[in-house]
Amino acid sequence: MAAAVIGACRFESAPEMALVEGAPEMALDEEARVRLGALATTPPEVLKALVADASVTVRAAVALNPATPAYTNAALAADPDERVRALLARKLSAIAPSLSSGALNQLQQLTLDTLTGLAKDETVRVRAAIADAVKDLPDAPRAIILRLAHDDALMVCEPVVRFSPLLTSEDLVALVAATPSSGTQVAVARRLAIDTAVSDALVSAGKDDAVLALLMNGSAQIREATLDALVERSVENPAWHDPLVRRPALSERSVKTLARIVADHLLEVLAARSDLDPVLAADLSARVSERLRCETGVTAPTAPPAKPTEADLLAAARDGDARKAAVMLAIAADIPLPAVWRAAMLRSAKGLVSLTWKAGFSMRTGYAMQVLLARLAPGTALKPGPGNSFPLSVQEMCWQLDFLSGKER
Repeated sequence: MAAAVIGACRFESAPEMALVEGAPEMALDEEARVRLGALATTPPEVLKALVADASVTVRAAVALNPATPAYTNAALAADPDERVRALLARKLSAIAPSLSSGALNQLQQLTLDTLTGLAKDETVRVRAAIADAVKDLPDAPRAIILRLAHDDALMVCEPVVRFSPLLTSEDLVALVAATPSSGTQVAVARRLAIDTAVSDALVSAGKDDAVLALLMNGSAQIREATLDALVERSVENPAWHDPLVRRPALSERSVKTLARIVADHLLEVLAARSDLDPVLAADLSARVSERLRCETGVTAPTAPPAKPTEADLLAAARDGDARKAAVMLAIAADIPLPAVWRAAMLRSAKGLVSLTWKAGFSMRTGYAMQVLLARLAPGTALKPGPGNSFPLSVQEMCWQLDFLSGKER
């Protein structure tokens, strides 16, 4: 069928004629048919005929061709190969803004209907291609955006939920309530500048991972009363402690509650906040000092703790005392304790090796710190270089130290 249509066509240019010249009843090879399907000047009836071509590469060329007519695109939307449909979806998504406003002519409406149909495609790959293309368009068809946002596949809904400017606060609240996929709430929580209505909806929904994502979103607006409630709930959710102590505008009630329940390294972060009442700040600083004295075994309140030796640190490692080792490493490296805990929580082998280097200790200790603090398996920890040297360059270790101290942005 395709052969007869192509053989009967008149071509206006020599290259097009060359594709079919001397090939009665369509003896064109696949490469020639691909070129024909990709040409902007190929007659519409030929493109329509190529939709039925046995080669998926030929049909893909037609799907990608910007000159392919709307009715041919509609036929390709039913192609049996998902790769062809995905390519078509991405092409049509690029012209989506022209389909979102005003009265549409018949061909535009057909194109919009085709794109809408692809947004319902049974294959995730096809729907994801549309979502990726329209996720941040300010004038994409709103109906398609809403459909994609409610998709039950995370790779489809997440980019739209996180980035589409067309989703309103009401849309996001409805998404949280509907929870079409397990990751939808988390995607909403990571969206920039969500308002208090959305934050309240996320907190009320009760999904711990979504609340954690919300607390880690510095641009999210959270009411003071909501933060107070989360602080109370955080007793059962230690993962919330770190982002909570770093949230702006904590109430005095929340600060006091956190001071009772957070780990030592987070108490130091809490005490360093610049927005605390002076009396409360002094009380927290005293608690930090007392905990440090307990950890290092230094009992004299007026004397600074002695710098630990490498033998001291290795002894703590042999005892499995991670907290004591972290404090000693912070003192020896002259770096804030939160930086050591950050390396531990990130399970950063490079970070802990760099801290050991800064402390003036050997890679033997660097290896021990990786196993103890980052809980790395011996086979995955960084090993010493020749002559017990450090396996990282000085430049790399300096960068790691800046990163752990918060100087790298």
